[in-house]
Amino acid sequence: GDTAGCTFCHTSPEERCSTCHQRHQFNPAAARKSEQCKTCHWGKDHRDWEAYDISIHGTVYQVNKWDPTQFDMSKKLADADYVGPTCQYCHMRGGHHNVQRLSTVYTSMGMSNADRGAPLWKEKRDTWVSVCDDCHSPRFARENLQAMDEACKDAGLKYTETFKVAENLMLDGMGEPMPKDLAPDWSGQH
Repeated sequence: GDTAGCTFCHTSPEERCSTCHQRHQFNPAAARKSEQCKTCHWGKDHRDWEAYDISIHGTVYQVNKWDPTQFDMSKKLADADYVGPTCQYCHMRGGHHNVQRLSTVYTSMGMSNADRGAPLWKEKRDTWVSVCDDCHSPRFARENLQAMDEACKDAGLKYTETFKVAENLMLDGMGEPMPKDLAPDWSGQH
């Protein structure tokens, strides 16, 4: 199941039109909707859709997506004037088919780490700000980027604290949440 799930998305999706354009209904308007990205970009291993969907941008999209005056999907992406951004609006700027990766954090073993000043990351962060300043001021975008850095730092501290608590429990002999001699049987009795 895992192999089939991974293979579905990770076999050169950029080279297959049907990744975004629905094989049986080759409709550009459908490909402009954020839900098309959800096919691959959701779930426990990469929660891109969930992050977008609960963000202010995703909320604006969900509330207004049925109103063609707010989201006219019949227009080419380069001509779109949406009330809020879709995935495609930011990651396929101007309607280009080369999807832009706009990550602004280091990721290591599932943990996101804030920028530490590497030149590569300055370029990525500047690109991120330039995408946001299509609709927002550069100052607004940089302040939000800084807030995300702080959130990553805080998460890193909490992550470290959590492992320290777990380590201390192990050292105190409390590492086993349910000792085998007290484990319930099939009926829930001890």
